[in-house]
Amino acid sequence: MPRVVIVGYPNTGKSTLFNRLLGQRKALVHSLPGMTRDLITGAARVEEREFLLVDTGGFADGQVDPISAKVRAKALEAARTADLLIFLLDGKRPLSAGEEELFLELKKYNRPLLAVVNKIDTPEAEPDLSEYYRLGVKDFITISAEHKLNLEYLKEKIREMLPPAPDQGPEPEPAARALKIAIVGRINVGKSSLVNRLCGEERLLVSEIPGTTRDSVDTLIIRNKKAYCLVDTAGIRKFSGTRDSREKAGIIRAQRNIEEADVICLVLDLQEFPTRQDTHIAGLAHKSGKPLLIALNKWDLAEKQKVNPLEVRNHVFSRLNFVDYAPLVFVSALTGQRVMKILDLAEEVYASASRKVDTSDLNKFWEKFSREYPPRTREGATLKVKYIVQKGIRPPVFVLFGHSRAPLLPAYEKFLADAFRRQFGFSGTPLRFILRKS
Repeated sequence: MPRVVIVGYPNTGKSTLFNRLLGQRKALVHSLPGMTRDLITGAARVEEREFLLVDTGGFADGQVDPISAKVRAKALEAARTADLLIFLLDGKRPLSAGEEELFLELKKYNRPLLAVVNKIDTPEAEPDLSEYYRLGVKDFITISAEHKLNLEYLKEKIREMLPPAPDQGPEPEPAARALKIAIVGRINVGKSSLVNRLCGEERLLVSEIPGTTRDSVDTLIIRNKKAYCLVDTAGIRKFSGTRDSREKAGIIRAQRNIEEADVICLVLDLQEFPTRQDTHIAGLAHKSGKPLLIALNKWDLAEKQKVNPLEVRNHVFSRLNFVDYAPLVFVSALTGQRVMKILDLAEEVYASASRKVDTSDLNKFWEKFSREYPPRTREGATLKVKYIVQKGIRPPVFVLFGHSRAPLLPAYEKFLADAFRRQFGFSGTPLRFILRKS
């Protein structure tokens, strides 16, 4: 699939343009510059042509900190491999010397390039383009990404400048048809490193500085002819733990990604787990009802210390007993050990959460189970259930019809869920039980 890469200085509107071309709000948009740090990708379409759209981090003058240097390096690397570059400028301010230098750098890559001037919100705001001609570009496209002005013309130019479509075989599936896996966890547990290892390239910004990922970043990969959309989320913590408005926006997006994902992969750090924050995030995953797996990262350190895997597993689920249905995989983002197992488990738990049990099989099992373990309500009363049916999937929902709508005793409900998992093969998914009066 051809790659179209958007490059420009901070706050020129790259993320807004990315969202408009994609047709959905995927990159975070913020009034403060520097919101986008990673490469954010998405499958886009103009008429019959599909392409991979890439939003890069913004360049900035005078910033020499390690994070800014990595942002710049990753953006330039994306530009080198692009099939088409969109160089975005801010029509509300003069062309800067840094932007001239960046443009000259991009020209060295000898890639097809569209020079686009953004924030031309009305016809009256049409800028004097004379200073832009210093770049040596004959034609500029003026747009307003925010107000959707002249975007159709830009799309047409993109379609014209894309390389010819290959004749052999279908193109990779777009993200809309991929299994969407949200990689969640607290700050600095190695989420981005895991995604980079799964992708086989340093797509996401990896750093020892906590809070490097501010946005939720989607990455499309193909493995064994199956498409996966990996969503690297910002580290989740309670709002009381941060005063940075950009980080708060990333946390809100991460929580939304949990709700929108097909599967959730909770990443824990072997060196410090499970913390109160791990418990909070696991609770969000469980409450969402989505299939869940747990990846315990930095297992390379455990093997050096000869740690017993069974003891580690027992320790994890002694703290996270409410998600003990989730498969646990020991991984190392550093060495790549068992990292690809994450994709296999994601397929398994998604299939499990999609399972539908025949009503007759349910009631045969329930008849025997309820005789041995009569259901009880929270008030301690015995509950008489006539029959049970499955009413939903992802998560599986079971409706118990009886003489009362009183909720089940929580301990009994968990006991019942565990029995259902053993009997019907539900793995990695929460189960929901609803009582109805018949």
